[in-house]
Amino acid sequence: MIALIQRVSAAQVSVENKVVGTIGSGLLVLLGVEKGDDTATARKLAEKVINYRVFSDELGKMNLNVQQAAGELLVVSQFTLAADTQKGMRPSFSKGASPDVARELYHFFSDCCRELGVKTENGQFAAEMQVTLTNDGPVTFWLQC
Repeated sequence: MIALIQRVSAAQVSVENKVVGTIGSGLLVLLGVEKGDDTATARKLAEKVINYRVFSDELGKMNLNVQQAAGELLVVSQFTLAADTQKGMRPSFSKGASPDVARELYHFFSDCCRELGVKTENGQFAAEMQVTLTNDGPVTFWLQC
């Protein structure tokens, strides 16, 4: 399971010109689910995302996690993160989980984040979405479990 996290001052996701999720300061989480991922993987990655220290403390050092910074999460499914790009000029998606498994784990991941005490908004699974964000830093990390 892959989470591409971006520290944002604001982010929103729309489907058919309707906003379905919006946050202020926090993390935009683009989530890719791979074959072999399960609820244990999703829970471990949720804990990693929540506890990853990417927000500045009073000294300007990245010492605070999203919870300590009173931030929010916007979780957006992105199957293209599971692409194999090693060969040729077209990505292969054979490493990605089936849509049913990916949908279940996407929602489970988001629920874990909520259970860990962080306000969590979502995009719409398998929809054509428009994501708007203001990357703060910019700060972007690739996390994988």
